Amino acid sequence: MNRQITMVASTLAAAVLLGGAFALPAWSAPKSVLAMLDPDKDGTVDLSEAKTAGSAAFDRLEKDHDGTLDHSEMHGRLTTKDVVAADPDKDGTLDKAEYLALVEQRFKAADRDNDGTVNASELRSPAGQALIRLLK
Repeated sequence: MNRQITMVASTLAAAVLLGGAFALPAWSAPKSVLAMLDPDKDGTVDLSEAKTAGSAAFDRLEKDHDGTLDHSEMHGRLTTKDVVAADPDKDGTLDKAEYLALVEQRFKAADRDNDGTVNASELRSPAGQALIRLLK
């Protein structure tokens, strides 16, 4: 009986740990995000680092190799309203330049103290979370 309880407890613990890993990916925790986006390890993300991550995210998301992201490739990162606002040529897709312009816009919104960097506290804000959605 004790062995069964131990097995059930171990299985539940593994499920919780794995479920937590999927429900709360590293990108959702600002300090983990900061570590991933901060190659110079200065404790902040500057615009160049954000754009590098944004470019890599665009490349990962862009599955059909047509040079643009359509609604299905964005996997809920942007609302239809966000896409329309970020799509100056009104073709319903975002090319890499348009995507990176949106990264810059969201970076500036997250940079509450206007020091040119975003720290863990700023990443926890709604604007910081909006930026993270573009970079993950």
